[in-house]
Amino acid sequence: MLREAILCVDDEAIILLSIKQELKRHFGGRFLIETALDAAEASALVDELETRDIRTVLVISDWMMPGMRGDQFLVELHRRKPHIKTVIITALASEDSERGWKEAGLHACIRKPWRSTELYATIEGCLASGGEADHGKE
Repeated sequence: MLREAILCVDDEAIILLSIKQELKRHFGGRFLIETALDAAEASALVDELETRDIRTVLVISDWMMPGMRGDQFLVELHRRKPHIKTVIITALASEDSERGWKEAGLHACIRKPWRSTELYATIEGCLASGGEADHGKE
């Protein structure tokens, strides 16, 4: 049984389907790939996975979502579960928004539309890092 998970959060189901397919293609059975349509669902899913002894190692979240923005969600998640690596994926970020991401322990930012090679390299880099955030990755 898989013991590590990557969680993708986006309010657009088509984006979630796309990223999930790409991650499954690249990582095969190395990780359980889970998805959530908003921050509340994602937070509950992290807790639920933990009760099943599945460790969430990475959360990839869209920045602009209704309800709670991705950066706000990741700040909350980082406070509760600082061991989880985090990545923002967005088409709308500015330098001002990126400065605030340090509080979320953000490891990287991927711009939409992403390139598969960039996505894989960013994730591999996050998972290999010893906890050092790299806010400048694009």
